[in-house]
Amino acid sequence: MLTLIVPVYRNEGSLPDLLNAVADLSRRAEGGLETVFVVDGSPDGCYEILRRELPLRQFRSQLMLLSRNFGSFAAIRAGLAHGDGEYFAVMAADLQEPPELILRMGDVLRAGDVDVVVGIREGRHDPLISRFFAKVFWGLYRRYVVPEMPAGGVDVFGCNRPFRDTLLKMQESHSSLVAQIFWLGFRRKTISYVRQARQHGASAWTVRKKINYLMDSVFSFTDLPIRLLMRTGAAGAILAALFGLIVAAARLSGSIKVPGYAMTVILIVFFSAVNLLSLGIVGSYAWRAYENTKGRPLAVALAIQRFGVGGESDREFKT
Repeated sequence: MLTLIVPVYRNEGSLPDLLNAVADLSRRAEGGLETVFVVDGSPDGCYEILRRELPLRQFRSQLMLLSRNFGSFAAIRAGLAHGDGEYFAVMAADLQEPPELILRMGDVLRAGDVDVVVGIREGRHDPLISRFFAKVFWGLYRRYVVPEMPAGGVDVFGCNRPFRDTLLKMQESHSSLVAQIFWLGFRRKTISYVRQARQHGASAWTVRKKINYLMDSVFSFTDLPIRLLMRTGAAGAILAALFGLIVAAARLSGSIKVPGYAMTVILIVFFSAVNLLSLGIVGSYAWRAYENTKGRPLAVALAIQRFGVGGESDREFKT
């Protein structure tokens, strides 16, 4: 059986089309399909709609309500942990990735030649400005974080149970689930698709979230900032030594008669700013290491319901 994980956040408008798409996938999926909807503390009516509609639908599903908004990666991990299938796939609730991609992933995984399948975009029907910033973002990501990352990034993936179990062992807060997939290795295959235009609502993937995502990925998977600090410090030391020699020579030759107050203040302010920046970068690594020692769960499920073909459900509350 294939378990489909769908994180839900501010997707109230797309839920009718999403439920119809899942119903169609359930009819066509070889070996059966189970869908786990994870409502990630969504402030709209997503949970109420799914709670009302899922018992009426003729497909197997689970509905999870997280106690607050933990982020899409934490929601996906929560769904993976509660799925009962032998194979797993992730799909966004906004339907910008074609649902048929899930069936293709399932076919590849059942063949047994690979452990994880990632979807890569051949194109995207997004506004020009969105495509530009996405290209810049993923270009930086590939250059400085994960060189194996596809040019358009990864939004959907599928895996078998051994890969799922290994992925869930990586209990790292402030990290990147996508980068973890590439870090783990295993047998991997890519499937290309064309991203569709958004039909309902606006994307919750804001610029602030993109910056935070990039920072989490950088601090979790590369020591690039530390290396940049070392190189900047070395270059600054060399330049300071040369500047000192020039000043000493000028002083001995009589070219400098009065010490420069302005230059002294500028140098103090500049190197103080560099020092604060350096402490901030090193502190970011220390904070993330400290966060991972707390052992807190990455997400907390407030309620879990299971729905079968007959509409029956059982309910479990977690604290």
